[in-house]
Amino acid sequence: MHNQLWSWVLTVVGITGFILAGRKVWWSWYINIACQVLWFAYAIITKQYGFIIAAILYTIVFSKNAIAWTKEQKEATHGAQTTSGDRPTGAP
Repeated sequence: MHNQLWSWVLTVVGITGFILAGRKVWWSWYINIACQVLWFAYAIITKQYGFIIAAILYTIVFSKNAIAWTKEQKEATHGAQTTSGDRPTGAP
């Protein structure tokens, strides 16, 4: 892939992940993790190996966020399903 195209792909995917994270979309961190796979490939192809270390560190941070946000989403979904059918006695 041409270097100019790499720049655009990395920018678009990366900023999309951050915009969605800013909107508190729980799966946004998986986009950010996928972007690190692209950075790893870019580092290998362009022989800029410092990006590998950065991609690994970002992946660690993004993975922790993904796990935490996914857990919160599952708890919120499970809680909503549990309470939706619960009505106090005598309630219409």
